[in-house]
Amino acid sequence: MSHVVIVGTGIVGLSTALALLSEGHAVTLVDRDPSGDKTSFGNAGGLGVTEIVPASVPGLIWKVPGWLIDPLGPLSLRPGHFPKLVPWLLRFMKSGSHREMLRLTSALAALTATVYDDFLPMLDELSLSHELHRVGALWVYETEAGFAADAADRALRRCHGGIFEEMDGDEARRLEPALGKKVVRAVLTPQWSHFSDPKRVVDTLREHVASRGATIVQGEAVAIAGTALELSDGTKLPFERLVIAAGAWSARLAATIGDRVLLESERGYNITIPNSGVSLAREVIFAERKFVATPMDIGLRIGGAAEFAGLDASANYARSDALARLARPYLPGLKTEGGTRWMGHRPTTPDSLPVIGPSPNRPDIIHAYGHGHIGLTLGPTTGRLVADLIAGRTAPIDLGPFSASRFS
Repeated sequence: MSHVVIVGTGIVGLSTALALLSEGHAVTLVDRDPSGDKTSFGNAGGLGVTEIVPASVPGLIWKVPGWLIDPLGPLSLRPGHFPKLVPWLLRFMKSGSHREMLRLTSALAALTATVYDDFLPMLDELSLSHELHRVGALWVYETEAGFAADAADRALRRCHGGIFEEMDGDEARRLEPALGKKVVRAVLTPQWSHFSDPKRVVDTLREHVASRGATIVQGEAVAIAGTALELSDGTKLPFERLVIAAGAWSARLAATIGDRVLLESERGYNITIPNSGVSLAREVIFAERKFVATPMDIGLRIGGAAEFAGLDASANYARSDALARLARPYLPGLKTEGGTRWMGHRPTTPDSLPVIGPSPNRPDIIHAYGHGHIGLTLGPTTGRLVADLIAGRTAPIDLGPFSASRFS
């Protein structure tokens, strides 16, 4: 058994800690704000088990200019960040070929295949099984053209086991009466599920790993020097094995051991409205506008959008307000007053694959980040894979596509 230091207390870091504690390792978790405002609990709360197609697909590049000039569009880019984004963008465009899309989809399908096998036992251990609602998700369309345009995407996902039940707008309204007449087509994905409150899951998991013996240290990791993790206050934490699970900040730490990783903060926004006047049974995904609405105990969460502005720029909460306005035509009864606005940093790679596996330069250091929109979905699965690597077991899937070496 070894002493493992894990950088990051989001769902990935905490799930990794639980898996390692279960195998007898000593675990120390490090985070600048261990109980703070993390992407892990500010997300849309869904387990997106069919989210296996990469973001960069053939033809996408021609849609980007229209999205950028639309003030309510799904994508924004701050001009000052563009020079830093260029290497990431070039790799993103390269990933958009048909051949690459098929390869990346197969890799993601293998990774997501065991989501429930990995997540459900953890929820049982935390006594939180009741928090997960396995009622599927509903993808809605405002035009027949938009519905038809996604047919190839659905077909690809079906090839990997995805289930899609297609219906017209009236059938969608029978499932979700809050939807307005703007919805003309819909698709139910019964394999999806959502949490009552993802923050409660992450908070309970953090408390649980602490109760099982994990040490949690508050501090900002700035470098790896030899077999010690250096914090910004000068503290050095020795380790036998180290796991980088710091989300969008991970590339900075990886660079200190010579690992070059193309990782961006794809900043996501949401607004959670406690008295929305809208009742939904499941997560609703507005497919053409690229945003979602999820019913939670704390209110209706409306989230989405992607903003590239780096890790340090201030939040533009007008994006949160725009999402609420955008939802109104689809949800005619929506009341937007009293909402809580939020922004989080999705750790996103240009090929949509997370970085999971040993460092090419340091076999005692393991990468575990870059999950983009499916970090909550893949937290326990990633934790299990990291535990396999530390134990020297052969991983149940090919981890080659997820290696950090693909960026070198």
